Amino acid sequence: MKPKIIYCYDAYCGWCYGFSPVIKELWLKHGERFDFETISGGMIPVETTKHIGTIAEYIQGAYQTVEQMTGVTFGKDYLWHIFNPDDSDWYPNSEMAAIAMAIFRELYPDQTIGFASDLQYSLYEEGRDLTDKEAYRHLLEKYGIDADVFYQKLGSEAYKEKAYYDFSLIKQLQVNGFPTVFLQPNESKLYMIARGFSTLSEVEGRINKILTENNIR
Repeated sequence: MKPKIIYCYDAYCGWCYGFSPVIKELWLKHGERFDFETISGGMIPVETTKHIGTIAEYIQGAYQTVEQMTGVTFGKDYLWHIFNPDDSDWYPNSEMAAIAMAIFRELYPDQTIGFASDLQYSLYEEGRDLTDKEAYRHLLEKYGIDADVFYQKLGSEAYKEKAYYDFSLIKQLQVNGFPTVFLQPNESKLYMIARGFSTLSEVEGRINKILTENNIR
């Protein structure tokens, strides 16, 4: 088997958005060398969904920290909801984006890093509500996914179960913060190579050290 890189993320995680260019560049550079897998985190459970106004004040400061640390920018259409929460109809939760990832992973298992990046760009740059089914339509066109088939699966119990299986995997891996990235050099070993933001060179350095220790070229 190829060594595998496992990306544990959540579509609603701002730090994952900041890390998105790093993990995407890692995938683009090393997609032939490693298998890449993306697991959705379930950071905001649907049963605890609250109006965006409950966290807007916190995000007003936190997004600037993410921008300064990572170099990403948050779009005005997203920030409108953060600075005008009384006028926003957002009730963010992680479920629908995780179901969308489960559908996409079945179709394009080798492109989930790119899809995760697209989902976060849709939210944090374009201001799309990922709990709204229509937020995904432009990506169906990009990837050539049949809309009728996608929306049938998006509302099905089978793909909801796949999303919740992701959430259970996250717990099994004892991930308690996002983003978290693991390297699996073989079937018996698993190493954490990033938790929170890391630069590309830092991640690549950790990967090379682990591969050397395991005599993998």
